[in-house]
Amino acid sequence: MAGKPDQDFLEFVVKALVDHPEDVKIDRKVDEMGVLLTLKVNKEDMGQIIGRQGSTIRAIRNLLRIVGLKNHARVNLRIEEPEGGSTSASSKESSEITDEDLKL
Repeated sequence: MAGKPDQDFLEFVVKALVDHPEDVKIDRKVDEMGVLLTLKVNKEDMGQIIGRQGSTIRAIRNLLRIVGLKNHARVNLRIEEPEGGSTSASSKESSEITDEDLKL
């Protein structure tokens, strides 16, 4: 745990929140801008991670920044959208509606 406290903290919190903890994957990259953690979860767990109006993910990001400050690093979190996620389907539907509206 001494090597990557930010990644260990994120893994602990996320696995406690989701219904499919075995699907949680965290990728950690370090560059001159700081640490970037990329989170992948089961598509059924996305709502639990994001929370109402983004409140849960906002809280997780704030806590990660504090963990980073204690370790003299800038930590950012990115959530990777699972394949077949709901946002890609809804944007496709909205583009179809827009196309039909233009034809009329």
